Order: sequence, then structure tokens, then C-alpha cells
Amino acid sequence: MNAIEHRTLTVNGLSMHIAEAGRGPLVVLLHGFPEVWYSWRHQLPALAAAGYHAVAPDVRAHGRTDSPARIEDHGMLEHVADVIALLDALDAPNVVLIGHDWGANTAWAAAELHPERIRAIAALSVPYRPRPADPPIVELRRWSGNRFNWMLHFQQLGIADAELAADPARTLRLILTALAGEAGELGTHLLTELPRGADLLDAIPEPAALPPWLSAADLAYYVDEYRRTGFTGGLNRYRNADRDWHRVPHLGTTVLHQPALFIGGAYDSAVRFANHTASKHYVPNQAEPVILPGCGHWIQQERPTAVNDAILAFLASLRN
Repeated sequence: MNAIEHRTLTVNGLSMHIAEAGRGPLVVLLHGFPEVWYSWRHQLPALAAAGYHAVAPDVRAHGRTDSPARIEDHGMLEHVADVIALLDALDAPNVVLIGHDWGANTAWAAAELHPERIRAIAALSVPYRPRPADPPIVELRRWSGNRFNWMLHFQQLGIADAELAADPARTLRLILTALAGEAGELGTHLLTELPRGADLLDAIPEPAALPPWLSAADLAYYVDEYRRTGFTGGLNRYRNADRDWHRVPHLGTTVLHQPALFIGGAYDSAVRFANHTASKHYVPNQAEPVILPGCGHWIQQERPTAVNDAILAFLASLRN
């Protein structure tokens, strides 16, 4: 009953691959980049054992889910529409939505745009972010100055795509290890201290070994998926940041009344620079943030037991 099963659904005009386990109230888990459903491999059976129907899709443009060709088909409204259409395909009136990285951004947006369908949110690594005064890429250019910035680098059509796709095994090995807790301060250095014009991958030292949470078989799964799909679909998500700001001007301005949970790694730059005061204003029913010491960005893979315990306690609180 707790085994992970796979099937393909038609969702919002896409052929969407989902991994699922268990029966009961629906919990949907949204991954980030560069990930696929597999990043939730530890959570699916744990949720199933606790009496939930856990579903982890390959989100739009990742893994075995369709990737539309146009850049503008990868914006926030499209990703949120996929979530709502997935609920419809599963015949679910509402859901507890759990997201990591870009998946957390989508979870926050879905809760804001469709509060009647999202009954609670658990966000990993990315807290609620109020709407910035200027488009995000404009703000990043001003903030970065003469420093290299990953998100700005990803705006360059074809350049980042080719760099990441040249050797998917090297790309994924370096990125997954560099932003992990075992790398310590390396992640902050790579995200905030490289000079403009730096080569992203060449700036990451080759790890002596994979971290203990990432086996050779785990890495191979990611490599096989990205070797087949390339990285452009995921990068196109970044390329819609300013477009999202213009298309959905009310996003990031609404108080969310759903129960919420935030879990982050102490070594994750997204956590270090988070504005938890703003989160409390916009998400008044958010529980006290869970910050895991020694943990980096890949939180549900690095600390599966701690993350599972926090999620299951949160889900139990919704039943009270």
C-alpha cells in the first residue's frame, strides 16, 4: 500500500507524469529545479503510511511531463493552473500543497489565487515573498552590481542551456553538492560573491565524494532524466520572473489565511536572507519556522526524517 506507483494524466492540456502512494486525504508535493518527482522519494511512502494519498508530479517541463516550446508557457499562472487541473483530474475538491524551491513559489501563489482549493501550505526552502517594488530581474541587476547572479545568468537564452546540458552528470553532481549542507558556506559564496562574468559550473569545486544523502543511483536517476530532456524547460521558468510581475500584479499582496508551515536549512541562502517578519504579516497562521542546522537547500533529501516529522505533525494539527 505504501509502494510508489506511476501513471500519466492529462492535466491542463499536458501529459503529466505523477508518482503516488497511499490512500486518504490528498497531499500534493511540487519539486523545484533541477529536480523531478524523485526529490520526494522519502516523503511519498511516509505520507502513505500515515494515511494520506501523496502525489508528486513531474511539474511542467520536467521529467516525463510535457514541456511547451514557448518561453511564455512557463509562467506562474501556467504552473498554478496545472495544480488546479491536477486536483480536478484527481477529483479532489481541495489539497494540502507542499512545495520546494520553485515548487514552494507555486504553492504560495496557488494558495493566494485559489484559496478555496488550497486548504494548507508547507513550503520548503522558499518562504512567502511579498511583491517587490520593481520587477525581480530589475531588482536583481541593481542588487548584484558587479557580482555574478545565478538568476541573471539563467536569463541568457541558449547560453545557460548549453552550459548545463553539455555534461548533465557534471552539472547535477556539482549543483546538488554545492548547495548541500555538507558544503557549508560554499552555497552563499556561489550565490553572492562571484564576479560578474564568472562561469557557473567552473566556480564549483569538484566534490571528493557524494554527500551521504545522495547515492550514485540517486544521482543517476536525475542525470538520466535531464540527459533526455535538457535544462531549457526549467530555465524558462526563471525567464518568466518579470513577466509574472507584470501579469499578476496582485500576487504577493494578499494575506493568506490558510494554515502554513515553513521548513528551511540553516545553510540555505534563501533562508538566511528571508524576511520572516513579512511572512508573519502575510501568513498570520504560519507555524513557527523549522530551521534545520547543518542543512542546505535540498532539504527533503538531506534531512528526510526531520522533514517528514515536521510535515506529519503539521498535517495532524489540521485534523484537530
